[in-house]
Amino acid sequence: MGSRMGKNIVIITGASSGIGQEFALQLDALLYRTDEIWLVARRKERMKELSKLLNIPAKIIPMDVTGDGEMQAFAKLLESEKPRIRLLVNCAGFGYMGRFDELGIGEQTAMLRVNCEALTAMTWYCIPYMERNSRVIQLASSAAFLPQKKFAVYAATKSYVLSFTMALREELRRKGIWVTAVCPGPVETEFFDIAEKYGSTLAVKKLTMVPADRVVRQALRAARDKKAVSVCSLPIKCFHVLSKALPHAWILWIMNGMYGLEKK
Repeated sequence: MGSRMGKNIVIITGASSGIGQEFALQLDALLYRTDEIWLVARRKERMKELSKLLNIPAKIIPMDVTGDGEMQAFAKLLESEKPRIRLLVNCAGFGYMGRFDELGIGEQTAMLRVNCEALTAMTWYCIPYMERNSRVIQLASSAAFLPQKKFAVYAATKSYVLSFTMALREELRRKGIWVTAVCPGPVETEFFDIAEKYGSTLAVKKLTMVPADRVVRQALRAARDKKAVSVCSLPIKCFHVLSKALPHAWILWIMNGMYGLEKK
């Protein structure tokens, strides 16, 4: 793209709450050569409140990441300002729990648009503005490790994010741009307020819940150290290992039995 004299920036999607908000707070405390943090989400007022807590100037970009027109407008903003993107954090995402044949098709395809399509588009538009030692952090999930009963579409979208991240990491390696997938288990955020609208997760999963600040600290360390995957908490690390070591059919059989026990 030729010589650029733009600002050094960080871009965070899903910045109005949860893990995205926590990334903004922790990065604000860590970074010292960043001119702006670009906060991207639908809820403008929340981002305004967040910006008041930051020392680094924030550019508030209220947008629906699934809107073609809004994504094109974002691309034009990048073209106009020609920033140096030090870090892209893709946190925008959501999930619904419940049987596939009982959830509405609109809600399930919306997961595909936000968790996969929007993340892919945002990454594509941002990469040309990255340089050696830039980073990309993609929020996946421990649900990416294997299929999930009553979480079928969400788990599939996160498997996409993990696979996409691993491939992109190899493609960008020679450019010195490092890509990390963050795969937390349950996190103490608003996620379950939406996810459990139609169904509930296994109670044992909630026993492994961790605070967002811990997930973000681990993710930033992993990105700094150029690691491919960030997995937070011992139970989820064990689950990750088991998902590689055992046939998925065995694990799904065990999980199916746990669902049966909870119904009794």
